[in-house]
Amino acid sequence: MDRLTLKIRLVFLAWLHHRSRPGSVSLVRRFSYKDIKRATDGFRRIIDNTSHGASYKAKFQDGRVAVVKEVKDFGEQMDAFYREVESLGRLHHRHIVALCGFSTGRQRFLILFKTPLSWRTRLQIAIGVAAALEYLYFFCDPPMYHVSISSSTIMLDENFNAKLSDVGFLNSGGNHDTLPHSSCSNECNDQVCGNIIFQLGLLILELITGQSSEKGDVDLIHWVQESQFPRSIYKMLDPDLGNNYDSKELKGLLAVARLCIKSADKPNFFVPQILRYLQKKYLLTRR
Repeated sequence: MDRLTLKIRLVFLAWLHHRSRPGSVSLVRRFSYKDIKRATDGFRRIIDNTSHGASYKAKFQDGRVAVVKEVKDFGEQMDAFYREVESLGRLHHRHIVALCGFSTGRQRFLILFKTPLSWRTRLQIAIGVAAALEYLYFFCDPPMYHVSISSSTIMLDENFNAKLSDVGFLNSGGNHDTLPHSSCSNECNDQVCGNIIFQLGLLILELITGQSSEKGDVDLIHWVQESQFPRSIYKMLDPDLGNNYDSKELKGLLAVARLCIKSADKPNFFVPQILRYLQKKYLLTRR
């Protein structure tokens, strides 16, 4: 074997050895624990928390926004974790969030970069959810009996169209309260209709602030009802928006959210009215 061939072989074997070592992962960037802690504001920006690990909203120094997911499933099996990272790093599809990084050390994390929602997209989501509710409660036959609205039950397609995922009909084995068709126009069902409008208002607050009322980020209901509310609007605005929003639209959308929250006990307006207002607001601002 000549010296050049031997040198190439040794280099190749060294590369294979490095690639197979624990902790050596190609395609995916490694982040330090300090990077993760800084980006998640000291792990205070919690999105979700399950037995598999917590998820955090993160903003890195280069301005990129990501979801950081803690990984507990592999226990002490570091090799299995690295193989998982390597496999996930090879996935590329427009309907799959890309794995762009990982971190080991005190805890193990996966970093999934995402595109922040624009102000226009947030308006579109609010209108889409309101349109879905109008259909379910006024035009669906048989009518819908169970709908849960929150940032965790709404899916987005590739065009950022909102899709409700937690809906259901009454069946023989169900225990949902009975709800007559077009019930949101009946006084006897104020409690049910008020609850739906309340959920819609809470969702709008989540779209504006980027925070989840379900995960204990902040008491959004108390915030929007307090007397000092107008002075704190811009402090509560989702940082991902920057200055890319319309102040008049923001205040109009917050006014809708406040009215929805107040309608929890006895609604003074109904979903179709909310939808028409949002559609008018959206269409006017596009001209």
